[in-house]
Amino acid sequence: MIHGNIKGNQISPQRFKVIVNELPSIIIHSSSRYHIMPELDPYEYLNIRIDPDGTVTRLLNLPPANANPDLNSGKAVFSKDAILSEEKNTAVRIYLPSNIITKHAATTTTVNGKMRLPIVFHFHGCSWVQFRANSTILHASRSLFAFTIPAIVILVDYRLAPENRLPAPYEDATDALLWLQKQALDPQGEKWLKDYGDFSRCYLHGSGCGGNIAFNAALRSLDMDLSPLKIDGIILNQPLFGGRKRTKSEMKFIADQVASFPAMDLMWELALPEGADRDHPFCNPMADGPHKSKLRSLQRCLVFGFGKDPLVDRQQEFVQMLILHGVKVEACFDDSGFHRIDIVDPQRAAILDEIAKGFIDS
Repeated sequence: MIHGNIKGNQISPQRFKVIVNELPSIIIHSSSRYHIMPELDPYEYLNIRIDPDGTVTRLLNLPPANANPDLNSGKAVFSKDAILSEEKNTAVRIYLPSNIITKHAATTTTVNGKMRLPIVFHFHGCSWVQFRANSTILHASRSLFAFTIPAIVILVDYRLAPENRLPAPYEDATDALLWLQKQALDPQGEKWLKDYGDFSRCYLHGSGCGGNIAFNAALRSLDMDLSPLKIDGIILNQPLFGGRKRTKSEMKFIADQVASFPAMDLMWELALPEGADRDHPFCNPMADGPHKSKLRSLQRCLVFGFGKDPLVDRQQEFVQMLILHGVKVEACFDDSGFHRIDIVDPQRAAILDEIAKGFIDS
């Protein structure tokens, strides 16, 4: 966990939450014994095969989940798809909770006499190379998130590496923001958003590499006139960052079953621009770069991390960097969890969603 000059409750299994108001010192993980790295084929681990033309055959074939746009279906959450760019083959899936239809949404605002929900962009994780917006896992988790907050969720189906290396996903995130702006300004814009969305309360939310995308999308948004949209906050769930020099936590948990470092190394090799190393700002935002001058203007930020995640030292260093630049940060680190534990532990996932709800409500 983060230690230092902090205010708030100590982390507990019931509610792990630390409000960071001042600069903390970063705890350095140490151990007299490091895990031994087993033999591991990173391609097999990621369920991919690199083809001779440089594209990828993705061997993990999960059944797709169909959208359900029928507001009379009795479902807890409705969903529909919209195209971002036919040329880029990008899209969004929009989630509308039935709470707003039944007028029981506690987090609604009233605009011109109509109840409105916050709008949350979500950028999914999973190694830069896997998953589309219609995957069953993403569909289920975003439906639950939309109902819990409640909020309108826009799941961005961004382009995948290595066919589309960084900054392609950042460009797709920008396209999604501009698409939402267009809907807000167009009298004939997307009806769910026009009828139920609060364009003044938009959030950027991402997990894993999606957290990386959300952070970079927030930086890019600072150079854009998105009116009438207003980005009110950034939610980063175990954001994926890296660097050339291994951290203490990376060495301690080098054999982590979820974030194994042979697989991590391959992810970055496939995702970064050709010739870029791991200290490129896309991977290591703590390294020097022009992005540093924008940090002071970032919106308030919520960061989740877990103590047994190989990436936890980088995530804590990231929080420290934001605070040094005057960003209002709420950092929640749980000592006992591992990377993306929320995927396999519904109780942890529910806790993260409840903390995100509190952040959005505040």
